[in-house]
Amino acid sequence: MNDLSHHDHDGHERHHDHGTGHGHHQEGGGGDKPFTDPVCGMKVGADSAKEIRYAGEIYHFCSTKCMDKFRVAPEQYVGSGKPEPAPAAPEGAIYTCPMHPEIRQPQPGNCPICGMTLEPMLPSLEEEENPELVDFKRRFWWTLPLTVIVTVLAMAGHRIFAGGLPRQSWIELVLSTPVVLWAGWPFFTRGVQSIRNRSPNMWTLIGLGVAAAYSYSVVATVTPSLFPQTFLMHGRIGVYYEAAAVIISLTLLGQILELRARSQTSAAIKSLLGLAPKTARRMNADGTEEDIQLTRVHVGDALRVRPGEKVPVDGVVLEGESAVDESMLTGEPVPVTKRPGDKVIGATINSSGSLIVRSEKVGAQTMLSQIVQMVAQAQRSRAPMQRLADVVAGYFVTIVVAIALLTLLGWGFLGPEPSWVYGFVNAVSVLIIACPCALGLATPMSIMAATGRGATQGILFRDAAAIEGMRKIDTLIVDKTGTLTEGKPAFHSAVAAPGGNEQEVLRFAASIDQGSEHPLAHAIVAEARSRGLPLGKPETFESSSGIGVRGIVDGKHIALGNTALMDMEKVDWKPLARQAESLRLEGASVMYLAADRQLLGLVAVSDPVKQTTPEALATLKEAGITVVMATGDGLTTAKSVGAKLGIAEVYGEVKPQDKLALVERLQAQGKTVAMAGDGINDSPALAKANVGIAMGTGTDVAINSAHVTLVKGDLRGIARARLLSLETVRNMRQNLGFAFVYNALGIPLAAGLLYPFSGRLLSPMIAALAMSLSSVSVITNALRLRGTGK
Repeated sequence: MNDLSHHDHDGHERHHDHGTGHGHHQEGGGGDKPFTDPVCGMKVGADSAKEIRYAGEIYHFCSTKCMDKFRVAPEQYVGSGKPEPAPAAPEGAIYTCPMHPEIRQPQPGNCPICGMTLEPMLPSLEEEENPELVDFKRRFWWTLPLTVIVTVLAMAGHRIFAGGLPRQSWIELVLSTPVVLWAGWPFFTRGVQSIRNRSPNMWTLIGLGVAAAYSYSVVATVTPSLFPQTFLMHGRIGVYYEAAAVIISLTLLGQILELRARSQTSAAIKSLLGLAPKTARRMNADGTEEDIQLTRVHVGDALRVRPGEKVPVDGVVLEGESAVDESMLTGEPVPVTKRPGDKVIGATINSSGSLIVRSEKVGAQTMLSQIVQMVAQAQRSRAPMQRLADVVAGYFVTIVVAIALLTLLGWGFLGPEPSWVYGFVNAVSVLIIACPCALGLATPMSIMAATGRGATQGILFRDAAAIEGMRKIDTLIVDKTGTLTEGKPAFHSAVAAPGGNEQEVLRFAASIDQGSEHPLAHAIVAEARSRGLPLGKPETFESSSGIGVRGIVDGKHIALGNTALMDMEKVDWKPLARQAESLRLEGASVMYLAADRQLLGLVAVSDPVKQTTPEALATLKEAGITVVMATGDGLTTAKSVGAKLGIAEVYGEVKPQDKLALVERLQAQGKTVAMAGDGINDSPALAKANVGIAMGTGTDVAINSAHVTLVKGDLRGIARARLLSLETVRNMRQNLGFAFVYNALGIPLAAGLLYPFSGRLLSPMIAALAMSLSSVSVITNALRLRGTGK
């Protein structure tokens, strides 16, 4: 049984782990190599007051805090026998199908429904080139010369082998067999798997077509006497080795192009993963600094971010001032100035000054990690528009096989001589050209490209349905605080009573507010300090909840608050009542200031409208979207903000249930409603709306309730999201339309229905080329979305 206890030994009993230098040792031996704290990774010396024995080994710690963490859950830090975290690896990776996201398994393989190669749900920066792509390229290039030779022999062999045509058939058999049986083996495997799983797909058709052409040719070569004279062509029984070989080579080429194109759809996630720095500079308790792996950063660590470096994790600025470039996550091109108390996002770039940051979110909790997870989830979701394609694809292969069989019989019994040869060739063409790969890839590729593009613009879609639904909205409900406004109170103005001084009003208000934790108080104190006003230290301080604060500053009895507090203090506030109401109409919160029961003036604090809000509202109005404001703030303030922004429909003092009821009422009127908010009180309405839009600067609850998240919290993102939605749906329709038209025209052409009019038939080789190019064209069209909005 393992013991976990505080341990104290004499020096001669200590033994350092010379192999690893980790913070544990076994009994016996000696040495003086420093240990490593298994919790934080810091190098430490031997200290009997900070060591614990666990599983027969002794672990050393830099502080009692780390020691307590270890004592609670030691297996978390020594499960692998080493304190260093394991490097990122595919361990725990989930593989899924691009066409069928419901298929998930913990190892690579092929989709049991469509046969497509499964790919990791979350790509890794460390992953090498797709092993299937490497394999297909090897099979393609090694057998391409054989395919070319077989094709040349098929077209001109009767001139080369004049009088020896049967020998030509044997040569073609020898040359085409490696192409069909080795290069094409993966396709046959998938075809058999599709039949075994009772899920016919494109590989069923390719396998049947190639197997039919090759098997028929082998029989015609080995036992030509089995065939009637009508099957003779150029002095021998017609063989189709070149068709089988070319179909395999073209299918391999199509798969190579498709795999390369599909890899580009995950480029957005890989670029996001690449943003994360690998190390952080931690400031230790003893005043030293060290560079550590990002995986060893813990919540509460103080980190130094030097100019030009990336912010390691999400946190808050403790010291310093600098401009931080957040464009890679928010799409905002202008660097944002960060001061003490401001939040910073991991992976953003510190442009100028040095910052000291306290880490608040690490690992999977950082905004970057959540963005990556959200983008990956959205890319693997199913678009509602795909349902029609799914229904068609469910019966498609069976219908195609039936059409191929009818083509064979129709030509065999009714066609011109050699009728059965024509029937066979046309049936193979039908099987090859009708592969439904383009149909299956039509919307998944568009969704993957669009979500990746959205992520680079600071727009995160929860799923494909959100992308489709965004373009339909005609009514937008917005919260005020944090959505239309900054959500951070800022000093507005100070007004002195007749004969007074504005600076003195601000100085006394800031002096008494130094003891308050209220956000309004912080705004007043910050303004006074920015002006360099000498603040007095309150001798006494009393906070009366909801009405204001009181205390003694510079020997004067100061009261700062609303009219209720003034009435309690017997202060006549009416001389400034008109100015106060005027400020409220501008959307400001007003506080009266009195000294020794004499009115000195008033101080106003407001939540300023975001600079980007007017532009965003104008863009939405141009798009025909009606904007409605619903806020918990007072109606007077709400109406003043609404009037300033040109919002006609304003609701003030609304509760969470009121916002939900407003959404339901508008939906009952036939409106397609989007709700934009950032607070917990917005969550019910966000979930109920046709499209819920959360500000990324808001609460996690709001973000989790929403369908779309704007990382920057900028309403202009709604217009961008709507544009991206329109472009994506247009792209999906183009892909689906192309896939349907391709099959609608291709199958009759391959079946030979135009032969009576043109006298020409479609070669199986041309059918294979068309099949491969159709899939590649769908993916290429989807990749155009990566440039939308640039």
